Amino acid sequence: MRKFLLKFSLDAIAALPLALVQAIGAFLGILAYIGSKQYRSLFRPQYEAVVTARGLPFKLWAAVRASGMLFSDSLWIWRNPKKALEITKVNNWDVVQNAMLEGKGIIILCPHLGGFEIIPRYLANHCPATIMYRPSRQEWLNELVEEGRAYPNMHFVPTNLNGVRQMTRALSKGEAIAILPDQVPSGGDGIWIDFFNRPAYTTTLPIRLAKRHDTPALMFTAKRRGLGKGWVIDVRRLDSFSDDANHAGRELNAAIENAIMVAPEQFIWSYNRYKHPAGAELPPSN
Repeated sequence: MRKFLLKFSLDAIAALPLALVQAIGAFLGILAYIGSKQYRSLFRPQYEAVVTARGLPFKLWAAVRASGMLFSDSLWIWRNPKKALEITKVNNWDVVQNAMLEGKGIIILCPHLGGFEIIPRYLANHCPATIMYRPSRQEWLNELVEEGRAYPNMHFVPTNLNGVRQMTRALSKGEAIAILPDQVPSGGDGIWIDFFNRPAYTTTLPIRLAKRHDTPALMFTAKRRGLGKGWVIDVRRLDSFSDDANHAGRELNAAIENAIMVAPEQFIWSYNRYKHPAGAELPPSN
């Protein structure tokens, strides 16, 4: 019953104009912030610390609204991929083309910012893309998400050893893989590296895959434009990662920070980037 009701809601959202969907998302973002102490306790300190450290204007409510739009954007893109692609502008696509010509495949890194779900769909129109994701613990919800995310030339793999093997095979065939680099990995799969001046358990997977055959790693962002106006995708090729694991982790997190600074209010500040996953060692004391 829950699956049916949620699917019905998603189909209803698909029929609405993007501007209205984003307005609804912004409203729900405000409700979540006002109504949940836990949500506020994650959102405000993380956002405030970053804008203070970087000397940025404090736009709390813009960030709150944008956080709600991040989820509504994703739902609308899932249900309207062709419409979404039509209102997406892409900068620096030649960077992707040149990387693909090297024949080693490409590693796509895209943080939870703006309309990030449009990135693999744009990419899949040009080459096969294997995307790593963390399945939901609720099977019915996982099925619904997989159905919503389905798109030609896109293949989703779970965050486990089998998923890593499938991504390695995709790279060996010269294809693209995509990883969310700002997501906290499982214990034992990361290292503690400062992220906006605080220790954050950081994935080493993109570093290891890039180092394996000197595979190009590209950082993508999908900044939301005006209400209902779509997104602009930007891409930048990262320099080769250092051979030292900690140094390489700092390089990765610095690249993620720079990507977030493209549109800091549009990042997912409600996500607990600094949590201590079960099985991970304690962060180093200062």
